[in-house]
Amino acid sequence: MAPSAMSRSNDWTRSLSDAQPVPYWLDDPGRPRPQPALTGPETCDLLVVGGGYSGLWTALLAKERDPGRDVVLLEGREVGWAASGRNGGFCAASLTHGLSNGLTRWPDQIHRLEELGARNLDAIEEAVARHRIDCDFERTGEIDVATEPYQARELHDWHREISAKGLADGVEYLDTEAVREQVDSPTFHAGLYDRRGVAMVNPAKLAWGLKRACLDLGVRVHEQTPALTLRPYGVGMAVRTPYGGVRARTVALGTNVFPNLVRRVRSYTVPVYDYALMTEPLTDAQLASIGWRNRQGLGDSANQFHYFRLSADNRILWGGYDAIYPYGGRVRAEYDDRPETYAKLAGHFFTCFPQLEGVRFTHAWGGAIDTCSRFTAFFGTAHQGKVAYAAGYTGLGVGATRFGAEVMLDLLAGERTERTELEMVRRKPLPFPPEPFAWTGIALTKWSLARADAHGGRRNLWLRTMDKLGLGFDS
Repeated sequence: MAPSAMSRSNDWTRSLSDAQPVPYWLDDPGRPRPQPALTGPETCDLLVVGGGYSGLWTALLAKERDPGRDVVLLEGREVGWAASGRNGGFCAASLTHGLSNGLTRWPDQIHRLEELGARNLDAIEEAVARHRIDCDFERTGEIDVATEPYQARELHDWHREISAKGLADGVEYLDTEAVREQVDSPTFHAGLYDRRGVAMVNPAKLAWGLKRACLDLGVRVHEQTPALTLRPYGVGMAVRTPYGGVRARTVALGTNVFPNLVRRVRSYTVPVYDYALMTEPLTDAQLASIGWRNRQGLGDSANQFHYFRLSADNRILWGGYDAIYPYGGRVRAEYDDRPETYAKLAGHFFTCFPQLEGVRFTHAWGGAIDTCSRFTAFFGTAHQGKVAYAAGYTGLGVGATRFGAEVMLDLLAGERTERTELEMVRRKPLPFPPEPFAWTGIALTKWSLARADAHGGRRNLWLRTMDKLGLGFDS
């Protein structure tokens, strides 16, 4: 490494010297106290397992559908402590992990999927207002930016394709000058601006607000109460907990990255660890140096991509790029902190925004995302339809989990709806193979994606084979 490069690297590392290894969103003095743990036996109509977005939306919507339904929600630690409280806060309309993924997998139903996704995001905005959830909800949209000339060409071609298919409503192509008028970075070559399809939220405050809304509607919430076992009991189901248990007519599982209580579902997801940094609040001069007046979310177009956005107090969240799969697919707290990734992200940040030299990071954190082989949620039932589950959101669950909650409630009711008729709902992804094949395949895919980024986006034989098998990943 040349001396000048070494000096820059040291500067980037110094920017992390005060960073706390905790999620910024959860480092909040207003964090609500947990509800008491379950002690003793309880009965209910619907038991929801998991206190992230998936479980919270399921409990809330169940009470809104039928106010007389008796609903209990169990959370193993605290509501919102995991992925729901430490993500980037991008609340997207897409139900399919982006239009490209959806169009590739379900071309005949993509217009319906896009319509349902738009309605779902509108419903989230309406619920936030109706329940007075203070989560800094901003319907800012998002810009997908090209940081290489070939990516600019691909964005332009993609915009022409979706325009021809009638799927570009509200999506605008930005050339170099236009994208830098929105957010000024010397690395930006072009962008696609989706003006209505994404909102920014404070993810932890959204989870806490949903918890309060559930309590207000009469949901009984028990935190610090892991669900240990699930088995049939009479005409319903029984879940055992450390100090008691619940008997319920039906059960909805929203445990996502954590081991599913329906064991056969476990092979459909693997944990992939994602990491993020948060800066100190920008001064007015610093913010003016990069523009960003419209506060959109941003993501770059590489396979190994970054996502970034402004917080309510004008900090920049900068995350992504590294996606770490631990051998064996174990979820462990020690994987949440990865200094080598933080240093890499800091260097990328100052490459993108050199005008922010001297800005420091206050928080650095990571966590597991539940990833499935088609990169978008899947659904199902077990125990003769008395148990429903949704999982595999692959990092796009802030918005899509509300849709997943609707699907689980439809399935438990045995109803045929516009949601349950979707091929996305009726079919599952391919499961992951056992070790060492899962680790080898994921490692080879990561290497191939990095190689494609370094060679003008050209996909090698492995990636082309994965594409043909429906396992391709390009965002």
